[in-house]
Amino acid sequence: MRSDRQNRTPMGLKIAAGLGLAFLHLPLLLIFLYAFTTEDKSYQFPPPGLTLKWFAVTWNRPDVWEALGLSVRVASISTVVALVLGTLCAAAISQTRFFGREAISLLVILPIALPGIITGISLRSAFNLAEIPFSFWTIVLGHATFCVVVVYNNAVARFRRVSGSLIEASMDLGADGFQTFRHVILPNIGTALLAGGMLAFALSFDEVIVTTFTAGQQATLPIWMLEELVRPRQRPVTNVVAMVVVLVTFLPILAAYYLTRDGDQISGQGK
Repeated sequence: MRSDRQNRTPMGLKIAAGLGLAFLHLPLLLIFLYAFTTEDKSYQFPPPGLTLKWFAVTWNRPDVWEALGLSVRVASISTVVALVLGTLCAAAISQTRFFGREAISLLVILPIALPGIITGISLRSAFNLAEIPFSFWTIVLGHATFCVVVVYNNAVARFRRVSGSLIEASMDLGADGFQTFRHVILPNIGTALLAGGMLAFALSFDEVIVTTFTAGQQATLPIWMLEELVRPRQRPVTNVVAMVVVLVTFLPILAAYYLTRDGDQISGQGK
């Protein structure tokens, strides 16, 4: 009985947690609500009426599809680049010892610690100095700077849990480097890489600040939304697109959470 009382969460803490969650998520619910409003020029509360017509309007807007397609392509390629570079960096940092290892690790994670505007200005300056025209690939390079960090953090944490004896045993049994990676290392770090890739895709998909400095005249979906808020044509369309962005970014993050919550269990690890 006494232990049950000690394990009970204080009511004040429950109320504080509830208020914190409401503060974080009520604005999202308002976005969803205004995607169905019949009013197209203001944000009346409560909405004067509800309608589904804005979903059809959004579906038939070619500028929305262009922005969505650009965002998906940029996020996909940035994620692939991040998976390759982040995994290689994590393997080098966690599996070998060399002078300056910690300094290199700090440099790898630095882009995500810096304010986005600093990263954006530095990238824009570098592109201007190198006389590189702004294009699809400058956006990819900008997004890859922080996507690599996400993959690296997931991969290096999992690499450090993989026993070196498993790799040594694989080599002793005659496996080459590729076979060891495929049959021993990859099964142990696969979920971490998948989670890191999903998080990287979500971050790239809704990135605004770095994209502003590296996109030139192109508009990804978040940039399109920002422009629509400044010079609105049909306000509810922006809210419909915002719903899509919330879902596209929420689902990978949720999947990444479920993939990494059992990360302490390593395949082949002895008891």
